[in-house]
Amino acid sequence: MIVDSHCHLDFNDFEDDFEEMLARARENGVTAMLNAGNNIKELAHQLEISEKYPFIYTAVGVHPHNASEYPNISAYDIIEATQHKKVVAIGECGLDYYYDYSPKEEQFRVLKIQIEAAQETGLPLIIHNRDSDDDMMKILGEAYKKKAFSGVIHCFSSSQKLADFALEIGFYISASGIITFNKSADIRDVFKRVPLDMLLVETDAPYLAPVPLRGRRNESAFVVHTLEKLAQIKDVDAHELAEITSNNFYRLFRKASDKGRYDY
Repeated sequence: MIVDSHCHLDFNDFEDDFEEMLARARENGVTAMLNAGNNIKELAHQLEISEKYPFIYTAVGVHPHNASEYPNISAYDIIEATQHKKVVAIGECGLDYYYDYSPKEEQFRVLKIQIEAAQETGLPLIIHNRDSDDDMMKILGEAYKKKAFSGVIHCFSSSQKLADFALEIGFYISASGIITFNKSADIRDVFKRVPLDMLLVETDAPYLAPVPLRGRRNESAFVVHTLEKLAQIKDVDAHELAEITSNNFYRLFRKASDKGRYDY
């Protein structure tokens, strides 16, 4: 029982072998997947997938890369989109200073709108953070003081300082294939200190395939390699960690019914 807590199944990368990809995931013990949102314009396609497959959940959001495409978006727009029963989270959203595809001011604005939607709905946020630790902590911290909300730092690849901050406000921290990379010793050190009950695992497919499959298109079946590396880091049995991270998923994403895993 493994939950891939973050992937992008609506991307064109999977259009030629979608059913085969799902079969491989099942063979590797993956029982559920969360299809994260990048662009709210694609929500209808995401929901088509989630409505067809009980074990695939959906998040709605605007990625920081796309922030400038939404000059008029409001928290109400996000809240309305969360009414569907398969929408269990808001995001992914956040800040990305590595690419800077959208101006920082636009990234700030759209992130704050999605935080407001999370505060109003009670749904967790899926946070994307790249080279923006200080501003991320400032924005999340200021909002959290006004009204608490939950969430996860997905595909964590940042500092111990950000990890400590996230844990202080009750955010989960998700491990991706990055933890298997040779040059990721510092990130592995961060995960050594994350409590077991605050961990998730993900693929971020089709990106970031883990070692020994690095360089290939990533898919949910490959999450087993990330889980095994995380089990080594935490010095726990991989099967036990699979159960722990799956239970963590359903604790955070409370709208996700765990019945889905039995309908696979």
